[in-house]
Amino acid sequence: MVKVLITGGTGLIGKQLQDLLRANKCEVSILTRSPQNKNEFHWNISENYIDVKAFEGVTHIIHLAGAGIADKRWTTKRKKELINSRVQSANLLFQKVQELQIPLKGFISASGIGYYGAKTSDKIFTEEDRPENDFISNICVQWENAALQFQKIDVPVTILRTGVVLTKTGGALTKMNTPLFLSALGNGQQYVPWIHIKDLCNLYLETVHNTNFKGIFNAVAPQHQTNESFTNTLGKTIQKAVFPINAPSFVLKTALGEMAYILLKGSRVSADKTSKLYNYIFADLTAALNNLYNE
Repeated sequence: MVKVLITGGTGLIGKQLQDLLRANKCEVSILTRSPQNKNEFHWNISENYIDVKAFEGVTHIIHLAGAGIADKRWTTKRKKELINSRVQSANLLFQKVQELQIPLKGFISASGIGYYGAKTSDKIFTEEDRPENDFISNICVQWENAALQFQKIDVPVTILRTGVVLTKTGGALTKMNTPLFLSALGNGQQYVPWIHIKDLCNLYLETVHNTNFKGIFNAVAPQHQTNESFTNTLGKTIQKAVFPINAPSFVLKTALGEMAYILLKGSRVSADKTSKLYNYIFADLTAALNNLYNE
């Protein structure tokens, strides 16, 4: 019997992933600060606490927990929250798994394509490339290093470096689809690596069932889109006008501060390694958006 313990299980991805795992005969438990259901257990990172009952029978841990990267301006305090919510939580899991001697078959962690940095270039980044030295990259490096600790106790680790997740409720599309109009950002030539939420959840399912799915993988669709082409495709799909003038960079920088760079910069990310083990349902952006808005 496969039993998966999920952190961040009540979030956008976690809710859909729970349903998929159960549909595939996996038992699911959730770590949350406010447990309400039978399968939910309390944890408190700042107090170094996890209800030990959460680990009963667990074979895999999927670590999704982390404060939203684009939810608030990057103040000094917020930067600490972004790192600690990912790293300290993974450290706590590692500590408890060691203490309780849980015989895990796998530790699966989210990460981000921010690992490659907020930069626009002609390069197509692969899992073998080195990280950039900026804040968004440093978050991902620390996040992944915390996950890789589990290898020290012979637990296989899988890390999914995730792009922009496409889902109709919440997430990036909700922010892009403003009440008045759509608009490309900056010069619009920055790339937007993306993935449909169904494909992302299926990838997590694969990491649980497919023993070859170990190591680091880019969780992005194989089709490359710039911010401009992405916005135009979204406009056509939902039959909404795209504003003829792009949103100026200085306006975004004024409104968002340092965080604006993750919107104004972006390179292509390779899905080749992932594609060797997984067949995408939505490899094409038009098909992905049609599924979300028109089906």
